[in-house]
Amino acid sequence: MTVDIAELIRTRTRHPQAIAEAAARRRRRPLLTTTSDRLMIVAADHPARGALSVGDRKHAMANRADLLDRLCLALSRPGVDGVLATADILDDLLLLGALDDRVVMGSMNRGGLQGAVFELDDRFTGHRPEDIARLNFDAGKLLLRIDYDDPGSLNTLESTARAVDEMAARQLPLFVEPFISRRTPDGKLRNDLSADAVTRSIAIASGLGGSSAYTWLKVPVTDNPDDMAQVMETSTLPAVLLGGDIGDDQDAAYEKWRGALQLPTVRGLVVGRSLLYPADGDVAAAVDTAVGLL
Repeated sequence: MTVDIAELIRTRTRHPQAIAEAAARRRRRPLLTTTSDRLMIVAADHPARGALSVGDRKHAMANRADLLDRLCLALSRPGVDGVLATADILDDLLLLGALDDRVVMGSMNRGGLQGAVFELDDRFTGHRPEDIARLNFDAGKLLLRIDYDDPGSLNTLESTARAVDEMAARQLPLFVEPFISRRTPDGKLRNDLSADAVTRSIAIASGLGGSSAYTWLKVPVTDNPDDMAQVMETSTLPAVLLGGDIGDDQDAAYEKWRGALQLPTVRGLVVGRSLLYPADGDVAAAVDTAVGLL
C-alpha cells in the first residue's frame, strides 16, 4: 500500500482520539497461534533512539512515509506475526488499519540515545506497562545494556526488574534484550557478542523480577555461531533472535539465524533494518526469506 501522509496528518490534527478508537476496535490474536509456536516480528523502534542509519545510508529511517510503506508491506507478507515499535509508529499503523490480527509489541525504554554520553542510561521513556494494557497491545520489549565499569547499570537493572514485575502482574509478555556492553578508548559504546558475554547477559536477564513467567529473551547470535548451542543452555526462557544492522552480507546473516533457530529455546526472529532496508531494496523478498527460516 501507499501511505497517504496528508490524510494521516489530517486525522492526527482534527481527530486525535481516532488512535484510541482504532486501538479499541483492533482485531487481536494470541501471541502464538494454535498451529505454530514460532514468531516473526518486524522491528521499527530504532528512530526513537536516534538510530536512523542503515549501512552507509545515514538517514535511511528518517523518512516516515517511506518507513510506513515498508512496514505495511512487511506486515502484509504471509508468516509475519507482528511488529515492535514506539508509540508514534504504532499510532500511525493503527490509523492505517495495519495491525489487525497482528502481534503488537510496545518499545518501553528509548532513553539511551545512540552516541550520547548517557547512552547506557536506558530510561523508560516509551510505553509503560499500563499503556500496553490500555491500548490492548500484546507484549512489551526493553533493552538491557550492562557495563561492568558503569555504576549506573545498577539503576538500569533495577528499573528492568520492576518492569518485569509490572508486566507479569498484567500477564503480558515482556521481551528483554540483554547485552554486556563497554566503551572503547574513543568513547563509543560496543556490545560484546562473545559467547562468555552473551551467556552472562542471559543469566542476568533471566533472574530479574519476582516472576519469570511472562519473560522472553531477545538475543543476538554470537560472534562465533557455533557457540550458540551452549550459550542458549543458560536459561529455559523462550527466546527470539535479534537482527540488527547486518550490512550487505544478507546471506551470511540468514545462515547464522538458520542454525540458531534449530535450538530448543529459540522460538523466532525479531528483525528490523535488515528486512525493511535490504541491500537490494526488495523488502518482500527479504521478509519472505526470513519467514522461510522458521
